[in-house]
Amino acid sequence: MVLFVHNRYRTTGGEERAVEDLLWLVREHLGERAELLTRDSAQLRPARAAIGLLRGGLDPEEVAAAVRRHGARVVHAHNLQPSLGWRALRAAREAGARVVLHLHQYRLVCAVGVCFTHGAECTRCHARNTLPGVRLNCRGSAAEALAYGASLALWQRRLVAQADAIVVPSAFARERLRELGAPLAWERVHVLAPPLRAAGAGARRPAAGDGVLAGPYALVASRLSPEKGVEVAIEACHMAGMRLVVAGDGPQRAALEARARAGRVSFEGRVDGARLERLRAGAAIALVPSRSGESFGLAAAEAMAAGVPVAASRVGALPELLDDEALVPAGDARALAQAIGRLAGDRAAAERGRERVRTLCAPETVARSLAGVYA
Repeated sequence: MVLFVHNRYRTTGGEERAVEDLLWLVREHLGERAELLTRDSAQLRPARAAIGLLRGGLDPEEVAAAVRRHGARVVHAHNLQPSLGWRALRAAREAGARVVLHLHQYRLVCAVGVCFTHGAECTRCHARNTLPGVRLNCRGSAAEALAYGASLALWQRRLVAQADAIVVPSAFARERLRELGAPLAWERVHVLAPPLRAAGAGARRPAAGDGVLAGPYALVASRLSPEKGVEVAIEACHMAGMRLVVAGDGPQRAALEARARAGRVSFEGRVDGARLERLRAGAAIALVPSRSGESFGLAAAEAMAAGVPVAASRVGALPELLDDEALVPAGDARALAQAIGRLAGDRAAAERGRERVRTLCAPETVARSLAGVYA
């Protein structure tokens, strides 16, 4: 039996989907029971969150009790901040489980997890030196920045010491963590792409009356935050004469809506999986205009698995997913507009993308690798 533990973010995103898909993978492809113990940052008051960060976790006995109750042989840990921390992993080990620490982002060193602040990529924090993040107020609140910075400096090594194996989503993520001075035993770090249930399936064609939008359009499916570069997609689509549909929500939404008033841009807000599938089915192209070093590029991979051609920034792990013709310099709206012109509606490009994702993210492929990690 495998017990997943995860502290949900205030604004949910790709990591939550990855956790759900890994739970499904363990149950359906490894044939093991899997349960999820989750906490939610949206339900945690700031003072309580700060206490959790500075103590290295809250109520670790809850995790130990879950290990004993379920007879878990493995605890597969995802985001641990602010309420779980290293103490949750120590409790799991003491209750008899082995521990896999899954680093979806760079939060082991970076307080915001994405190495992006004040409009630019940032790797100033290094190993236990988290003072740059405090000085730059990366969390947006001085108290929160101080709590996160202190917690990372205090407990970084203690957290890693509880893990029998570390999982990262890409070769780029592993090297970025190395660049950041993360105190990892690199021989225990495994690169494991997220499983995509649609990988290997045929592309879904839009059907009349199925809620698919009329006319050709580009699609951005993303959290609306500065590192995602959605404003670049807005400008590029205006240059290319292409309608843009934006699926997602986040702190930049009002500013992006104001910026898009003069163009043909539709904001769908946060959508469920069925609605996102329909939006992808009707899209001529998907755009991933990130400004930061994506640790994987889940939005790109999901679009590729759905048979949609993708144009993206040449940053982070995106070059591990996409061909050169699909990649443009980050922040370059004109280059992105040219890529839209080349790739929109290109069935051959879509098929190449689907084959690439099938190689990396097919459930049976990821399941074999994950079984090896657990073993």
